[in-house]
Amino acid sequence: PIPRTLAITLYGDLDLSVISELPAGRPAIKTLWLTEDKVSEAYALARQEAISGRQVFIVYPVIEDSFALDISGAKKMYEELKTGYYKDFKRGLSHGKLKHEEQDRIMSKFRERSIDILVSTTILEVGIDIPNATCMIVEHAHRFGLSQLHQLRGRIGRGVSDSVCILISDAPTVEAKARVEAMVKYGSGFKIAEEDLKIRGPGEFFGKEQHGLSDLKIGDPLTQMQLLKKAREEAVKLLKSDPSLAARQNQYLKEDLLFRFPEYEKIMLVG
Repeated sequence: PIPRTLAITLYGDLDLSVISELPAGRPAIKTLWLTEDKVSEAYALARQEAISGRQVFIVYPVIEDSFALDISGAKKMYEELKTGYYKDFKRGLSHGKLKHEEQDRIMSKFRERSIDILVSTTILEVGIDIPNATCMIVEHAHRFGLSQLHQLRGRIGRGVSDSVCILISDAPTVEAKARVEAMVKYGSGFKIAEEDLKIRGPGEFFGKEQHGLSDLKIGDPLTQMQLLKKAREEAVKLLKSDPSLAARQNQYLKEDLLFRFPEYEKIMLVG
């Protein structure tokens, strides 16, 4: 889940069911963080996986090189890798500017093992199931959000073989470093979302901002769960006994709600 979804869940607007185990027979994915001056180590590890008959994803955040962001693009690096580390292997390139038919054709070839090394952007973030893919290199990993990185990592480790995800990043900011460290430390999507919530904040619960500090004066969903749980229980109990807040003792609460959230008046008055 993204941090906002998790936060809404914790505050009581959604119910939660947790699947805390991997499917039977699947080992956990190992995640490594290497700085950009050690990228050759990542390529060597991926090459060894390909030699062993496994398949590899190499993911870039952009299609073309970005001088403004000082990062390499998938197209240029694909051409360089063709004559470098992976010249002995069957290679493919996929990105969002290709027609859907071409994207499907390339992915079909990868699924059929006609491609050993697939260079791509985030178009493979979801809906890809290649059990023989055991290695992923994510270049400029700090340019991705945590939910993106977690989704990308989920494209490997879908078979019975050990898998490794290698994050290449110099993490130029404190937040970037925190994101990469969270990926190395945690494999659970819920733990990843919790860390993302700490880093980015939940945003506004009655507004449009999806990140930043919440508008609550008290109550931290990650450190005060018991307090929030008790508050939710009291709110549910109150609404069951007085759904329209018509009782005399609830008039001030109703007036305050209408004053603070006037745009939600029609919804609040439905009861």
